Amino acid sequence: MAAGEEIFLRAKGRTFVGLTEDTEKEWRGPFCFIQAADPQLGLMKAWRIGDCDGGGDEWAEEVELTKKAVQAVNKLSPRPRFMILCGDLVHAMPGTPFRAGQEHDLKEALRGTDAAIPLLFVSGNHDLGNTPTPETVAEYCRAWGDDYFGFWVGGVRCLVLNSQLYFDASACPSLRDAQDAWLEEQLQSEARAPSRHLLVFQHIPLYLRRPDEDDDYFNMQAAVRESLIQRFKKAGVKAVFSGHYHRNAGGCFDGLDMVVSSAIGCQLGEDPHGVRVVVVTADRVIHRYHSLDQLTDRGMDEDLKQLLA
Repeated sequence: MAAGEEIFLRAKGRTFVGLTEDTEKEWRGPFCFIQAADPQLGLMKAWRIGDCDGGGDEWAEEVELTKKAVQAVNKLSPRPRFMILCGDLVHAMPGTPFRAGQEHDLKEALRGTDAAIPLLFVSGNHDLGNTPTPETVAEYCRAWGDDYFGFWVGGVRCLVLNSQLYFDASACPSLRDAQDAWLEEQLQSEARAPSRHLLVFQHIPLYLRRPDEDDDYFNMQAAVRESLIQRFKKAGVKAVFSGHYHRNAGGCFDGLDMVVSSAIGCQLGEDPHGVRVVVVTADRVIHRYHSLDQLTDRGMDEDLKQLLA
């Protein structure tokens, strides 16, 4: 392992070093964390010139935006318990030009994160390929740790999923089946011994606006979506956090909050570059998207801060 790589490889053995059930099972009072998505180094120029399949030969803008996010998060008080990036870490697909350079430069930008704020990573379609293979999944895991795993923070159970395995596992069905069996074990464990809250993190949203919406590139196919929604609701999942859409969206139905966060990097709508501040209290999970400018200049909104007092 290269020097300094361990901060990117703490997700292993389907858990996360330092945020385990043994050390974090008990509720200790309100806390906050940062959910971010889609730094996607290389997309901004590719989108501007209309060549999104080219991999993006320039990514200085995304590097600076990632550094700005890191600096803003480091200044927050109270300190976030962790920061999680919900997929599409880089734009270049596996095995294409610019991939290694984009991953290297993203890691360099993230190294500035306060050591007391663990970094967690979620795999996206650009990280694995639209149709992942055992080789592309293994390549991701060598760079960023396990593609699915569980962790605990202050009495809250969290599950990280590889959503691409639910979107198109035609080239690796055994990997999909293994994740699904693991997920079922986690949901059954939660049913036997409920945590304070159960949260899920994935790249592709279950839905963008409503559970009954039509299939789209940016959501899960209806049959998979409905199955996961029912399983999540039965297990008591409070919220599912995602990215992929490069716009803010989502909605809460029957107690399940589908949170779709816009990007650190390229925006496909009218939202500013930003991250989501999430506050967890004994009975609620409150979240709000903050622009990087706002987070840099003023920190998190005062009403959220008061919940942590």
